[in-house]
Amino acid sequence: MDDNHLGAFLRARRAGLTPRDVDMVSHGTRRVAGLRREEVAVLAGVNADYYTRLEQGRERNPSPQVLDALARALRLDGDARTHLFRLAGGAPGAERSVHTAARVSPALRQLMDGYPHTPAFVLGRTLDVLATNALAEALFTPFDPADNLARMIFLDPAGRHFYADWERAAQAAVANLREGAGLDPDSPELRRLVAELADHSAEFDRLWSAHGVRGKSRDAKNLHHPEIGPLALTYQAFDVRDAPGQQLVIYHAEPGSPSARALGLLGSLHATRRRAEAGPSPSLQS
Repeated sequence: MDDNHLGAFLRARRAGLTPRDVDMVSHGTRRVAGLRREEVAVLAGVNADYYTRLEQGRERNPSPQVLDALARALRLDGDARTHLFRLAGGAPGAERSVHTAARVSPALRQLMDGYPHTPAFVLGRTLDVLATNALAEALFTPFDPADNLARMIFLDPAGRHFYADWERAAQAAVANLREGAGLDPDSPELRRLVAELADHSAEFDRLWSAHGVRGKSRDAKNLHHPEIGPLALTYQAFDVRDAPGQQLVIYHAEPGSPSARALGLLGSLHATRRRAEAGPSPSLQS
């Protein structure tokens, strides 16, 4: 990973825009994908040489006013704007991250186990699956191992079948990783994961190079589990306040829907399988 994180992000977002996207007239033969540096500078109201230094990493401390102007010029949404500020050294209302805690507290595990009818799991900043309740464990049984959402999507063959809209799931995972990169761009864990995924997945490499950014909040998930068939779910993600970097993710099916009944069946199948694996209880053996 290039240590000029800010410059790489600006180049990628510039390449993703055309003059038409920003209501500019295109002049002459275009030798670059997307906007020229000079065009971004004009849109942001900054000196073209100064903007070039930002992209090249020769200037790394732009003011909040300049960052605001660049966010507007590059048509950044809320997540991408926050990511831009973080890459430049800080974000409005937020501190630059320290490393994610890897240990999930017993209290949080107890809370997750209190949701027996819906999958709940804890993610780290690099999408490591740090803990699951019983139904989330059952949901992820197609994966071996179910240790990291990005690996599960890009490297495990089961991912192509499990995620009904695989491309959407892939884009979301990469955008989530990019947000984590903004919080802790020099994380050794992130660097190792990105290198592994890029080496083994051309799709990941393409999406990572696009610098899309999005945090988890709420969205729909269309899944296909080999034991129970299709699932139409929504999820909510919650920051774990006493463990910065961790998120509690809860999947939910509409009450009374086929997906809710399918989750109930999956829970029963999983409980039966775990009892069979555990064998007879000591009282029955005596």
